[in-house]
Amino acid sequence: MSEDSEKEDYSDRTISDEDESDEDTFMKFVSEDIHQCALLTADSISDPFFPRTTQILLEYQLGRWVPRLRKPRDLYGVSSSGPLSPTRWPYHCEVVDEKVQHIDWTPSYPEPVYIPTGLEMEPLYPNSKEDTVVYLAEDAYKEPCFVYSRVGGNRTPLKQPVDNYDDTLMFEARFESGNLQKVVKVAEYEYQLTVRPDLFTNRHTQWYYFQVTNTQAGIVYRFTIINFTKPASLYNRGMRPLFYSEKEANTHNIGWQRIGDQIKYYRNNQGQDGRHCFSLTWTFQFPHNKDTCYFAHCYPYTYTNLQEYLSSINNDPVRSKFCKIRVLCHTIARNMVYVLTITSPLKNTDTRKRKAVILTARVHPGETNSSWIIKGFLDYILGDSSDAQLLRDTFIFKVVPMLNPDGVIVGNYRCSLAGQDLNRNYTSLLKESYPSVWYTRNMIRRLMEKREVILYCDLHGHSKKENIFMYGCDSSGRCKALYLQQRIFPLMLSKNCPDKFSFSACKFNIQKSKEGTGRVVMWKMGIRNSFTMEATFCGSTLGNKRGTHFNTKDLESMGYHFCDSLLDYCDPDRTKYYQCLKELEEMEKHINLEKVLDDSDTSLKEITLDLESSSRGSDSSESNDSQTDLLKLSSQIKNKKKHLKTKKERNSTVESHQNSREEEQEICITT
Repeated sequence: MSEDSEKEDYSDRTISDEDESDEDTFMKFVSEDIHQCALLTADSISDPFFPRTTQILLEYQLGRWVPRLRKPRDLYGVSSSGPLSPTRWPYHCEVVDEKVQHIDWTPSYPEPVYIPTGLEMEPLYPNSKEDTVVYLAEDAYKEPCFVYSRVGGNRTPLKQPVDNYDDTLMFEARFESGNLQKVVKVAEYEYQLTVRPDLFTNRHTQWYYFQVTNTQAGIVYRFTIINFTKPASLYNRGMRPLFYSEKEANTHNIGWQRIGDQIKYYRNNQGQDGRHCFSLTWTFQFPHNKDTCYFAHCYPYTYTNLQEYLSSINNDPVRSKFCKIRVLCHTIARNMVYVLTITSPLKNTDTRKRKAVILTARVHPGETNSSWIIKGFLDYILGDSSDAQLLRDTFIFKVVPMLNPDGVIVGNYRCSLAGQDLNRNYTSLLKESYPSVWYTRNMIRRLMEKREVILYCDLHGHSKKENIFMYGCDSSGRCKALYLQQRIFPLMLSKNCPDKFSFSACKFNIQKSKEGTGRVVMWKMGIRNSFTMEATFCGSTLGNKRGTHFNTKDLESMGYHFCDSLLDYCDPDRTKYYQCLKELEEMEKHINLEKVLDDSDTSLKEITLDLESSSRGSDSSESNDSQTDLLKLSSQIKNKKKHLKTKKERNSTVESHQNSREEEQEICITT
């Protein structure tokens, strides 16, 4: 339970799309200037006339009880007067009393991936009592499960194993989103690191983010993380660690950079319980003496970063008019999960005509690249361009930018504080254990009762493949029109973003192990376009971006391309839509099905459009399969400039959509 033990009503308090007012209707007949003789909650008396609730207050006036609603509490909205919410940690987590901040910076040139020389070392460290432990975080398993949270965590004086610094590097990770469990100095300039598994689990060692001080410039240091559990990694495909120097940031305005030499990912001798562990090793020279530096698996994006971003929206007199921020629910640590409703101010004449688009992110806390894509999407959709205005006029967007803030705060890679993967529990009825996914599913179900949801997309990061791609659901058991229709939006996205998004890496099927994911659950609820977007931690193998890492601007640009593809997909002129549909049909005809079937027992329709190599990342510029050849040879659809449509044109858009749906239904009936 939480440190705050008072009972709260966790009912879904997201605003309805039509109701933009928080006005208390009960106040229309209860005057504030009446002397309050008594004030009770409705469940404190036994009158059966009143329901049991803590939201209705009863005032005793002139010999009778008069009900009124409580005033809305700040925690269900966003206050412009101060911080949104203090960050809450599990009570036993040690937290340093400092706020880590990084500047926003983009390299002036693409950062190339690392090319192995074949001479990289594979350090193997025998356990030695002579080695010096220079960092040791509080035991992550002090408690077998989450007990309660407190603001700021445990701020007792923190101890370091080494008092005499001399030339030894000092490490720290007890800050928001940090992850580092133990550091051992095994040689003068060589350190063995252990990352912490997700809290209340013994798994998921992937995310690392830590601070290093007492640096010396010009010295070749070696760092080796020894307890990864995945046998395959993008570090074997050229990915470099991320590095940040405070002196570089302050003097040269340089932020996160890809660094490292002698990079290798390999199986080590640290296996336990019959399971092998894997190491990541790299060498590096710090640019400055006595610098404060950071290393990370991917560009950090913390819960505090999100709150500051939402505060800037809320305090903006323009953006706040069409972006309403509410609290969807509280996590088990009582951190807030926010939901954004983005649309132009609604009028009674068109409230039911607008369709909905839903985006969610950071259900896996270590997949920070998904937060950068969401940020890019919000920057664009809340901007002043004519296309952004058109999207707000046409759709209602529901955005849940951080589904797992508890995991983000403590530096988990995959799980919540329940010790479970939330993206396998969208079917669960355990609201108290998985509140964010329970309330998200409930919010979407209620939204679908009011309007059509044309697209749902959950944003993720991928640890084994390059590029950006999508997973969809298979409609092979339904009509052919629906089966191909689900491929159209990803195909459009690949055309609008050919150097980042790989259509050949997209997959459209439902594995039994994925039936509890948001993508599959929303598809079964009736959303035809239900996707997971996967963004690599590394970079691209496509076009001009080939052989380079993605930076934050590359990830943010996917938000723009998503919006651009949405406009193409819903354009009243259906030229692009039917051209993509025809292209998909041609792909299906020209693939040599007999040859593929000789080598695989995969279902026919999955093979047709889902070709993918399990041994390497997808790369449509290298692939020899005929799907990719057809993508190359197919004529590119001329991009048509978008324009702000008049009310008459928007009404015509609705009629065109209705006609298109009728045509698709006729196709389904005839097939």
